[in-house]
Amino acid sequence: MSQELDYLSRCVAAGRLSRREFLGRATALGVSATFANSLLAGAAKAQAPRKGGILKAGLNGGAGTDTLDPTAISSAVPIMFSKSWGELLVATTPDGGIEYRIAEEIGASKDAKTWTMKIRKGIQFHNGKEVTPEDVVASLERHANKESQSGALGIMRGIESLKADGGDVVVTLKEPNADLPYLMTDYHLIIQPNGGKDDPAAGISAGPYKVTVNEPGVRHGGEKFKDYWQGDKLGHADQIEIIVINDASARMAALQSNQVHMINQIEPKIIDLLKRVPGVTIQNVSGPSYCSFNMFCDTAPFNTNDLRMALKLAMDREEMLDKILRSYGTIGNDFPINEAYALFPDDIEQRVFDPDKAKFHYKKSGHSGPILLRTSETSFPGAVDATQLYQQSCAKAGISIEVKREPNDGYMSEVWNKQPFSTVRWNGRATQDQVYSTVYLSTAPWNDTRFSNEKFDKLLLEARAEFDQDKRKNLYREMAIILRDEGGAIVPMFNQWIDATGPGVKGFVKHPALSMSNGYALAQCWLEA
Repeated sequence: MSQELDYLSRCVAAGRLSRREFLGRATALGVSATFANSLLAGAAKAQAPRKGGILKAGLNGGAGTDTLDPTAISSAVPIMFSKSWGELLVATTPDGGIEYRIAEEIGASKDAKTWTMKIRKGIQFHNGKEVTPEDVVASLERHANKESQSGALGIMRGIESLKADGGDVVVTLKEPNADLPYLMTDYHLIIQPNGGKDDPAAGISAGPYKVTVNEPGVRHGGEKFKDYWQGDKLGHADQIEIIVINDASARMAALQSNQVHMINQIEPKIIDLLKRVPGVTIQNVSGPSYCSFNMFCDTAPFNTNDLRMALKLAMDREEMLDKILRSYGTIGNDFPINEAYALFPDDIEQRVFDPDKAKFHYKKSGHSGPILLRTSETSFPGAVDATQLYQQSCAKAGISIEVKREPNDGYMSEVWNKQPFSTVRWNGRATQDQVYSTVYLSTAPWNDTRFSNEKFDKLLLEARAEFDQDKRKNLYREMAIILRDEGGAIVPMFNQWIDATGPGVKGFVKHPALSMSNGYALAQCWLEA
């Protein structure tokens, strides 16, 4: 509750929430009016943003193959940079609500098949053109096109038609979906002039910063967009810079020496050391992000479920959580949903390390010989150590794992979703439907385990159209069990986001959805004088 109140008070101080709205929500949380008003007074005094300066971040997750084309954004650096130059229709708040951006209002028909989005007037693109409903339609069309390779295609396939209607955009769905506003928070769905159809990688949108530097795998930069529609709330620094630092030790050194003001993806094993550095603040928060060991279900030897089951049972999750995350996370159960999601199925039996059962399924699979597992530190902090631990636990079940450490640069473009057994971290999504539609639906372009199950797909469509929450929870439960027992993802743990800010950095808001305040840290934060 304290985190939510802190966030809400900051919203009032920044002008994103009215005083009356804050007091109403504080009362609903059981807080007295006197205490709520004291929070507002403190927030107003402490959170007045200082304008100016150059705000720098040293980030893991960048590569020479990165692009500004929103359809192809997939790793940390391009995601973070896109949140500075791009603007979405809506975004999620730390408490799981919807914050309206380019869309001023969103309403639905009674059957949740027709949705109307009122487009805010007066918002300008970086090229001086005003954002129109036609631009919104064109942007969504580019991601919804069946030929698109967009990471958002899985959630956009449910759209039957899009049209501009005066100042509105009308979205008609093939099937009812009560989650549509949350689907629009996907970081790929940046609104661009003419949908980006003319030059998708130009980096032109309506965000707080204009792109000035774009050197993939090296650095990215932006200057404050003077006509940004929320200039009093976001975009406090005159300039921002992202320096790609994929090495964990180098990132920490850059923060310690004040070369950068913030860093992402702190390895849990160095947190205690970093806490001793004067002025450094650890910014950690639990959320839906999970670490995964991915097997291609359609590729030998992983096309046999007995082998997949053997590899799942050979994972010592308790050891993994203790030694890799140092308890900055929770145990996983081989499906991508945890307590961060509404309707989480909390009664599914927890899978445990069982070398004897693993031996049984391994023998039944008929496979013999070493199994190649590819990894890189860019997949998730501690990934290399995690694969070595896994190698040891598999050996106790008579399974030989050969670990191959791949270069950080290019890992997300050349290894993830291309090699049959590799490590990765997923950021999670706003809803269960969005996770399943993006990654595990048979036709999802980012189906990185090549999982295909007709019953699972059918249940997903049923859940999407179900308004009875108890029935919907049961459908999600059945889907989770199918993935747990037949899928190609070994999910040993859900990680916390662990970032760090240096001396003088203010305005950082912990957000469970994604690292670096859901990617908005450079736009939200400022430097003290």
